[in-house]
Amino acid sequence: MSFNDDVSLDTSQVESGGGGGAPGGIAVGGGIGGIIMLIIALIFGINPSDLPSGGGTTGTSQEQVDGTTASGEEFEKCKTGADANADVQCRVIGTVNSVQAFWTAELPRYQKQWQPTKTVLYTGSTQSQCGTASNQVGPFYCPLDQRVFIDADFFSILTQQFGADSGALAQEYVVAHEYGHALQDQLGLLGRAQQDPSGPNSGAVRIELMADCLAGVWAKHASTTPGADGKPFLKELTEEDIKSALSAAAAVGDDRIQEKTQGQVSPEAWTHGSAEARQRWFLQGYSKGDLNQCNTFNVDRVS
Repeated sequence: MSFNDDVSLDTSQVESGGGGGAPGGIAVGGGIGGIIMLIIALIFGINPSDLPSGGGTTGTSQEQVDGTTASGEEFEKCKTGADANADVQCRVIGTVNSVQAFWTAELPRYQKQWQPTKTVLYTGSTQSQCGTASNQVGPFYCPLDQRVFIDADFFSILTQQFGADSGALAQEYVVAHEYGHALQDQLGLLGRAQQDPSGPNSGAVRIELMADCLAGVWAKHASTTPGADGKPFLKELTEEDIKSALSAAAAVGDDRIQEKTQGQVSPEAWTHGSAEARQRWFLQGYSKGDLNQCNTFNVDRVS
């Protein structure tokens, strides 16, 4: 999905963070179990510190997060949709702008108000109250900070190690998925993941698949969602765009990850849902375009 070249980007919705250094968090090694936990954390984890040996330090002070530099000179290169089409960091910023503009306009239909949520766009590693953010952990939403954390280099990992398409919508889907978690947090749903943490129809899986569906809802309306200048952020979706997003959704299915890392599939250990389910729920959101159709807790089986 391409941005309209002349739409303006708002870099104030993004903070910069990190600058390298040794990332904390999950230790690599320790047998298959350790590898699986690492990969589960790598793909769209809600709160990395909830995983065994995960997330690095706990009790990180708010000052460590607020100490990141807010947009400014760091993202001066990101001014227009043309920049978003050319640069991955600018594409993240444009997607953050689009997703937030959509939920700001959409939620009043359901008697709700969107609470603006910033993204920390870092390089290398940075601190969150959910632990150290790095590409060992991958993109995540931290409810303690009420921020999304993304290193744009993650998209290369998603393509090279997990076989996702390198297209723009595959990357934009990742951002929209994390903002789905932010919406769940605002609606008081996010905690249900920890109440029932694993299994093909667990609360954790339902939360993840709901976020996939919410990403699909955004995608349905992205080409008609305007920025502050009144111009739509994104062009109409193409068939190739949808294939790109679905490739990312499938690449992070629990069954695909387990098959790749341990040679067998163990549904009782699932935390994010099967490849088929992740694709299906994204398409549910995209085809219906209505967040009420994303209630994964209202069906008997989701994955």
